[in-house]
Amino acid sequence: MEDILKVEHLDKDYPSFSLKNVSFAVKPGQIMGFIGRNGAGKTTTLKSIMNLIHYQGGTITAFGKDMTEFELENKQRIGFALSDLNYYPNKTIRQIMNVTKRFYHNFDEKKFEQFCKLFKLNIDKKLEELSSGMKVKYNVAIALSHNAELLILDEPTSGLDPVSRDEVLDIFREIVKSGERSILFSTHITSDLDKCATGITYIHDGCILYTGTKKDFIKQYLFVKDEKKNKLLEKEYISWKELDDHIEGLISVDKKATFEKAGLKPVEPDLEQIMVYLERSKDHESFAL
Repeated sequence: MEDILKVEHLDKDYPSFSLKNVSFAVKPGQIMGFIGRNGAGKTTTLKSIMNLIHYQGGTITAFGKDMTEFELENKQRIGFALSDLNYYPNKTIRQIMNVTKRFYHNFDEKKFEQFCKLFKLNIDKKLEELSSGMKVKYNVAIALSHNAELLILDEPTSGLDPVSRDEVLDIFREIVKSGERSILFSTHITSDLDKCATGITYIHDGCILYTGTKKDFIKQYLFVKDEKKNKLLEKEYISWKELDDHIEGLISVDKKATFEKAGLKPVEPDLEQIMVYLERSKDHESFAL
């Protein structure tokens, strides 16, 4: 199965930050969650993919074609949105759509209006009057109306209330159901990925620490809660913290027997627990698997 998007050995240098050898791929029908703490390089990577910033090294291909050489052709097949939609705030959705459709050869205005109706978007409302959730739905409506096969979204659920987030995630799942479209979206809200992602790409300080299936990512780790506060086990954790009545932390799966012998029951962690404790670790090389 050919990758719909492939990033290979991407390098980008700033005075105080660098992307270093960033590589990952998105397959057809996949929802790839791009995770990492704020400032890890998520937005820089997405902007590099879309040729919005110049990068020093590496190659990026979409639909099997180089993003630099075939930029205009590839972008006809991509829907892209940054986290803040602030252009033309005093214009209505209809007015912005009339401008946007000029950039896409196969934009279907009737389909856009159908999606606005489905998403309960008032097409004559000004952009500044939309909630954060409505702005995300607007971006999705635009992408689907020119039949985008790949959606690249930067923090699309940030700032949304739980109900709006759930609605947006339902839309994402529906978009990829046929296997013809894929979504790459960056987020630090890992609970969203628990609900909808099939793949995970994890970036830390400009470096990719993991890329692959969500299932394989999670099964590398276990979460431990130790109410006896066994200090002898502290060195066995990837990282841990002490609370009032217990110690808790993340361990690699090969440490399971060690903790079970001590009378503890390691359990499967969620993505938030994994990310929190990997970021707490002083030696990040220890979990770069």
